[in-house]
Order: sequence, then structure tokens, then C-alpha cells
Amino acid sequence: MSTALAVVLADRFIQLPAGTPGLGILIAGLLAACGWGLWTWWRRMPSSSTHALVGGIVGSGAASTLVGGPNIAESYQVLLQQIILPLLLSPVVAFVLAYLLVFPTTWLMRYSSPRRGDAGNRIAQSVFTSAFSLGHGMQDGQRTMAVIVLALVAAGYSSDAGIPLWVQVFAGTALAAGSLFGGWRISHTLASRLVRIDPLRGMSATAVSSSMLFMGALWLQIPLSGTQTMTSAIVGAGANQRFSTVRFIPLREILVTWLTTAPATALLGGILFLAVSPLL
Repeated sequence: MSTALAVVLADRFIQLPAGTPGLGILIAGLLAACGWGLWTWWRRMPSSSTHALVGGIVGSGAASTLVGGPNIAESYQVLLQQIILPLLLSPVVAFVLAYLLVFPTTWLMRYSSPRRGDAGNRIAQSVFTSAFSLGHGMQDGQRTMAVIVLALVAAGYSSDAGIPLWVQVFAGTALAAGSLFGGWRISHTLASRLVRIDPLRGMSATAVSSSMLFMGALWLQIPLSGTQTMTSAIVGAGANQRFSTVRFIPLREILVTWLTTAPATALLGGILFLAVSPLL
């Protein structure tokens, strides 16, 4: 997992107030993000956990200001530049790159028989899928670690942005367990309900999405949503064939889910903070 990016997020993501007010803002935002994540998972809709977390914290921070508590206004510019803009741009970039990658890939396979080409593309897709799994763990792992570090700092148990070993082990174990027992619901939507694509285009989509996750985690050190990146790459690669292969009803539902994630979790985070504020 990318501990460097986790340190960056913990240091620059949100400047929480110290003590119980900061913990209240974080817990309310985290509960809102978890609730939204469970609801979208039940509906088999891929959504961005980072967008949900950002929306929840922004909503709980606004609710804290509303009741006269501390605010996180100084963090809003960082949220826009480091979190929101990369998350909004990454689906567009993934769609375009996957669409364009089909052309040189098709040219390289022009002398291969369909059977041999499909076999090679399936092998390459398996490799890129494994790389995507690692990149997805790096991206989601650093967000999980950053949230735990923020909680430790707000509670006064840590005064720096270092990542303890137990935090890394806990984040990795939780992500692995969640993917093992529940990830198949989202995978079914992406693999079967969204677009019908051949092995060549499936390989192109996984190549683009895995490369973007590694680039975001290791080079640019910005958070990217693995779910949004993979979904957009699949649609981009699938659009580079017959137009009817894209199933627009599931695609429309996914886009609506993406657009409503941050506002919904912001509202829920604000309500949850108001509910717990008398205890703070």
C-alpha cells in the first residue's frame, strides 16, 4: 500500500479540530460514507468511496459551523484541488484513453487469427487485472490509513503523520476481506451488465485503468477512484465497437449514482453530526 500517499492525505486532506469536535466531524462523515457505500453495494452500483467520504466530512463540517462549533473552512481549497478535481477528471481521461488504445491494439493484432488473438488478450487481461487489484488496494488502502491517522491525531494519540504498522495491517486486512466477501456484486455489474466487449477491448480497459491507478498512487500522489476509473475505461473501450453494445440503462443509473454521491453523503453527514453534537 502507498504509505507516502497516505501521509500526504493525512497531512493535507482535512485539518480537523483537535479533541471531540474533530472526532465528531470525522465520525459523522465516515458513517455517512459507510452508509452510502453499503446502499450502493446492495444496489450493485459502483460508486466512489472517496467522493462519499469527502461529501460526508464536508457536510458534517458545515453542520459543526451551523451550531457554532469549529469549522474546516481552511480545508475546502485543498479538497477541491487534491481530491475533487482528480476524481472528476479521471473518468473522462480513462474513457478517452481506453477508446483510443483500441486502435493501436487492433493494428498490432491484424495478422493474428481470432482464436490466437483472443487467447493472448485473455492472458494479458489477467495480468492487467492483477495489476489493477494491486493498484486498487494501494488507492483505497491509503484512504483507509489516512482516516485512521486523522482520528488518532484528533483524539490526541498521535502528533505526526506517520503510519503505524498496525494501521497498515488493519487497512489491508479490511480491504481484502471486503473484496473477498462482497466485491462480486460490483464486479458482476461491470463485467456483465454494463457493456458487452471482446477480449481485446477488455484488455485495453484493464490496461488503462491499472496504469492510471499506479500513476496516481506512485507518481502524482493523488487519489483516484478505482471503481470510476475501471467503469469509464470499460465504457470507453466498449464504445469503440458497435454502438448498441453499450447498455445505457445501467450506465445512466451509474452516472446518477456518481452525481448524487457527494451531495447525498454531505446531507447525511450533516444530519448525523447534528444528532451527535449534544454529546460533544
